[in-house]
Amino acid sequence: MGQLIAVVGNSGVGKTTLTGHLAARFGSQIGLEQLEERPFQRPFAAGEARYALANQVDYLLFRAEQEEVIRRAPGIGIQDGGLDLDFQLFTRYFFQKGYLSAAEFDLCGRFYAFSRRHLPLPDLFVVMSAPLAVIEARHVARGRQVEIAHREDLAAMEALFQGWITALDPQRVIRVDAGDDHFASPANLAELQAVINGRLA
Repeated sequence: MGQLIAVVGNSGVGKTTLTGHLAARFGSQIGLEQLEERPFQRPFAAGEARYALANQVDYLLFRAEQEEVIRRAPGIGIQDGGLDLDFQLFTRYFFQKGYLSAAEFDLCGRFYAFSRRHLPLPDLFVVMSAPLAVIEARHVARGRQVEIAHREDLAAMEALFQGWITALDPQRVIRVDAGDDHFASPANLAELQAVINGRLA
């Protein structure tokens, strides 16, 4: 069974960048968000809250399917975000914002719990953290056409994210200081790769 690494953090912190670099170093399968390809993302991002439930169920299922493919292959697979982040951060935040009703949030929670009973947790979570001002600046600079999290959402999302991360088994967590743009420098990537290899050995 393949090993799975989930690169997690707030929206805009640099997950996609780090995931790409790590996948290249490990020669890994990669699981990305595929924002443009998801069928309900664009109308939800455009403000049609009635697509919130469909969007979250689609993402949770999509991420579970990604995990299943990665686990069936040998070696290491790396996800940009993943099933846990999509539920623990995004689904919870959309419920907090009122986009999901209590019954809809419960449905997402049941699906997440069912998936985790049948799919093991990622072997490692690479947790990216940066000051909120840095995250906000990167979020603005990336200029995505489809965006469901906005600059004004990031502080509340960071609180949810940190609350979830503190509950994880520390043995599954590797923390990355993404506070400056050198987090993906060759030296830092080599150091992170060595830490990952040591944890997965």
